[in-house]
Amino acid sequence: MKLLGIAVLALVILAALAMPQVFYFVDETDQVVITQFRRPIRTVTAPGLHIKIPFIQAVNRFEKRILRSDPAPTEYLTLDKKRVIVNHVSRWRIVEPLVFLERIRTEGSALSRLDDIIFSQLRAELAKHELEEIIDERRQPIMESVTTATQERLSPFGIEIVDVRIKRADLPEEVHASVFNRMVAERQRIAKRYRSEGEEESRKIRGDTDREQQIILAEAYEKAQDLQGQGDARAAAIYADAFGRDPEFYNYVRSLEAYRAVIDDSTLLILPSDTALLQYLRSPDAPQLPSALPSTPPVTSPVPAAATPTAAPATATPAPTPASATPTPTG
Repeated sequence: MKLLGIAVLALVILAALAMPQVFYFVDETDQVVITQFRRPIRTVTAPGLHIKIPFIQAVNRFEKRILRSDPAPTEYLTLDKKRVIVNHVSRWRIVEPLVFLERIRTEGSALSRLDDIIFSQLRAELAKHELEEIIDERRQPIMESVTTATQERLSPFGIEIVDVRIKRADLPEEVHASVFNRMVAERQRIAKRYRSEGEEESRKIRGDTDREQQIILAEAYEKAQDLQGQGDARAAAIYADAFGRDPEFYNYVRSLEAYRAVIDDSTLLILPSDTALLQYLRSPDAPQLPSALPSTPPVTSPVPAAATPTAAPATATPAPTPASATPTPTG
């Protein structure tokens, strides 16, 4: 009985050790290549439990998912002879695991070869374009060209390139200051252009405004002269009408106006006593301003009525003051 128990236990141990060599499990994210004496014989991509010959056949697992490569930034030279540091990222996957195993064998070797090919394609493609094309939206065709050229070189290895992208493109540290100064100079040039255009527009607006001002002033002056002429004509008509009604009274009023314009408190006149200017001052029989003029009909028009304020101040009696000064010229 003891020997039987030992034999059963030995069989269980051997079965436990042999089972991983017979059965293998394929995950949904894996693809398997079965090799026999290191020679690939088949590819298994269906997930689940599978069987192989123990101790003779081996399982080689590869990723079915998309892989990512993110190498260190590298310096390139553009078409306009400017240095640029580019950090690219690529996505790829193994589409033919059997060919991949025969040609490259491991994912580490695949990454090394993939980065070398992308570096060379980027260097050749960026040398055909200027820096501005690399850092703006025109970069998309460049990266498509790099992806296509890389795929052509990696197809014999069972690798498919999903895409290649530039994660960051920057200038070297030593040229940052010069680029910054050039950007400042460019902005200053644009600012000067805007200022000059603004000054030109300002002068144009000022010129138009001055011209409109001169036109308005000329029209206003013309209208003022017209109104002044009409007023002078009305005044002359009023004077003529007043002179025609009573010439003596008109002469008297005009003489009083002349006294007011010529004689004041500081005036000293030396004139002959028979001068016409002093006829109403020297003659005691000079006509006095009547309180009413019965011979003159009442004025009903608004224009002559406006002339009455001119004659009213003439009724004031500052004239006797010069009359009292008549002894001065006679003496």
